[in-house]
Amino acid sequence: MDDALPPAASRPLAFGAHRLPRLHLHRVHVELCSKRVALTLLCLAQFMVVLDISIMNVALPSIRSHLHVSQANLQWVVNAYTLTSGGLLLLGGRAADLLGRRRVFLCGLAIFSTASALGGLARSLDVLVAARALQGLGSAIVAPCTLSILTTTFPEGPERNRALGVWGSVAAAGGAIGVLLGGLLTQLFGWPAVMFVNVPIGIVVIAVSARAIRAESGLPDRHFDAPGALAVTGGLVAIVFAVVRSSAWGFGSARTLGVLALGLALLGVFVAQEQRWSKHPLVPLRIFQVRSVSAANLVMALVGSAIFSTFFFVSIYLQQVRGYSPLHAGLAFVPTGLAIVLASNLAPRLLPRLGPRPLLVAGLTCAAAATAWFTAWTPHGDYLTTVFAPEILFGLGAGMSFVPVTVAATSGVPAQEAGLASGLINMSRSVGGAIGLAALATVASSHTQALIGHRMPTQALAASALTGGFTRSLAIGAALTLAAALVAAVALPGRPRPAQASE
Repeated sequence: MDDALPPAASRPLAFGAHRLPRLHLHRVHVELCSKRVALTLLCLAQFMVVLDISIMNVALPSIRSHLHVSQANLQWVVNAYTLTSGGLLLLGGRAADLLGRRRVFLCGLAIFSTASALGGLARSLDVLVAARALQGLGSAIVAPCTLSILTTTFPEGPERNRALGVWGSVAAAGGAIGVLLGGLLTQLFGWPAVMFVNVPIGIVVIAVSARAIRAESGLPDRHFDAPGALAVTGGLVAIVFAVVRSSAWGFGSARTLGVLALGLALLGVFVAQEQRWSKHPLVPLRIFQVRSVSAANLVMALVGSAIFSTFFFVSIYLQQVRGYSPLHAGLAFVPTGLAIVLASNLAPRLLPRLGPRPLLVAGLTCAAAATAWFTAWTPHGDYLTTVFAPEILFGLGAGMSFVPVTVAATSGVPAQEAGLASGLINMSRSVGGAIGLAALATVASSHTQALIGHRMPTQALAASALTGGFTRSLAIGAALTLAAALVAAVALPGRPRPAQASE
């Protein structure tokens, strides 16, 4: 009988050994659940930020008529957001590294939600543009936080790629879904609703994130390069302002060239500040020694300039030339959103086998071909062949490109600089979009005026001239996207480098 039982001293050990796997599985389950909750919150926040870029596009004609805004000034409703967002993204990303990502993330969400409420209450262009600029500040804080929290929560490799695929598909689809939601809200409740919609989303994400996302203390050395942030933001604003006003001043005029020179000089001051003057630079330039980071940011700047402009022109064309209602125009973007979601979910599965470069080149080539296809527009063109079909191809190309360029931009970067890398890639997208939209909208406006000339613009002539201006700019957008594909093919490494330890 004594031999039938193990020694008494060994029974607790056997019991503990039996319980250990269950405890381990429980911890794994809890960790997976917390990661999923965090990913859901990050996706919602990024969705809200990207949504606010595209949701305004369908509302622009309503804003123009209700606030009596000229066509030339209308783009400031978009660019006030993208400029402040792009110019301050580096500061927002660095603040996340220094102060703690959750703390900065919650602060950015609060600013963004408050600005959305103020924009919905605006009754003049000046107030609306100011609210959009404040939204851009909130976006500059939130966007790099979402990506840096994701990259530090999920280890580099297949797990991070899958998380980036989900995050990327939600973020990319936000661009197309925003147009549909903008059309629905504008038609049912008026354009202020496209601003108010962010408020309840922001409140929910703030409330849940305060408990679900792990707090971090940040880095002990907390120094901010405020002169650098002001220089880069001022330089970008001056360049975009000069491009926007060039149609009225003349591109070769002294005022246009002077403001351009001021913008370039401020960007030069920014580079000098980062390289020589600042002991704690906003952007340590050594990060560009990582080849995938520098190549991916150049690609993203080119792509952003084309994609922002394409959404802008498609929305305006459908409403002002084809006579679509805001809701009808929003529904016309549904194929793009579905194609983006499909391609964004497919890309992470192909990424481990192919690497970022082949996927990015293929996606950008598709997007370039689709943008070129849009140039077949006429005032009374067939929707299926001139809008629907190229939208599908455009969505597939954009969705296939987003995940690999993000992986390339954040690979090989130490964890303590994840916010910086995230801020850089988001800045490249926003700044490229702002400058590209300003330039291509100016080209479209100038070409439209040239086609009208001194004639009395009848409805048919105005529709034909607007279409001609849009297609001229879209042809340039297709060339920019193709250039991005060539840069990716030549400059992007075949496989990203693993993260290195910080020196």
